[in-house]
Amino acid sequence: MAETPAAGAAATDPEPLARELYREIDRADWARSARGMANPLTETEVVQLRGIGDRLDLDEVREVYLPLSRLLSLYAENTKRLGAEESAFLGDSDTTTPFVVGVAGSVAVGKSTIARLLRELMARWPGTPRVELVTTDGFLYPNAELERRGIMHRKGFPESYDRRALVSFLTEVKSGAAEVRAPFYSHMRYDIIPDAHVTVRRPDVVIVEGLNVLQPPPSPHDVAVSDLFDFSIYIDADAEHITQWFIDRFLALRRAAFSNPNSFFNRFAQVDDDEAVELALGFWNDINLPNLRENVEPTRHRATLVLQKGADHAVERVLLRKL
Repeated sequence: MAETPAAGAAATDPEPLARELYREIDRADWARSARGMANPLTETEVVQLRGIGDRLDLDEVREVYLPLSRLLSLYAENTKRLGAEESAFLGDSDTTTPFVVGVAGSVAVGKSTIARLLRELMARWPGTPRVELVTTDGFLYPNAELERRGIMHRKGFPESYDRRALVSFLTEVKSGAAEVRAPFYSHMRYDIIPDAHVTVRRPDVVIVEGLNVLQPPPSPHDVAVSDLFDFSIYIDADAEHITQWFIDRFLALRRAAFSNPNSFFNRFAQVDDDEAVELALGFWNDINLPNLRENVEPTRHRATLVLQKGADHAVERVLLRKL
């Protein structure tokens, strides 16, 4: 988390106060909560779920994400039970809707891998067999619209997303709609694919992964995306570590582009390694680091749970909001 403020720092700094809201659990203590739980995933499945640059292995799954998936499943089961009891109290039929989990954090911090992993693990628990994953990339404006607005260089910043469409999508999910569709984003093309959709059909759990999902609403009268979450997770790491992960991922995507002429990263395939590193640093320093500092990191204290990663991508500490 953030460093302790120096002497003379503003007394209104919210970080020390926000930390009082959480239980701080080190890796060893958190891992002990998984005693007696069998890891349902094979090494092959873990490799298939792992994103470019992530160092996810069976130990990390067993010690960190298996207990997290069980905690989430317990939250979902008990929320459903409370919904049924509320309906009985009111004399209505049970109208319990999907349990929605938000996953936030910087570019290259491992959000997508964690979201995919939690989808697989939660689906193995008997109380949450149907789990869907939606990424907020699908709610980015198409590149042509970003160009028209003159904000292509701000892609990933809050203003590059159709926030109203995302809120509308989640409102339908939480209202219990039988079927809700979200736009589809192609990382290969680096753009929205027209007429392609992700369809959600009232599962037990919906995981929503994205950079800015914990942001407060733009005005007091608006609904925040996070208002529609039942549980939220923030993936935290030092910026210097994320910088290196971003460069490593950029180089890996560039190498992969050699075999895929349709990849957005194919345009960087012919530059040498030193130039590629300079390009990656430029993208990081001009776009992703400012977005992290201005928009993503300040939302960390809004999460129900924070996973703090070390330099090797391994989770070192868990912060869980007190009930």
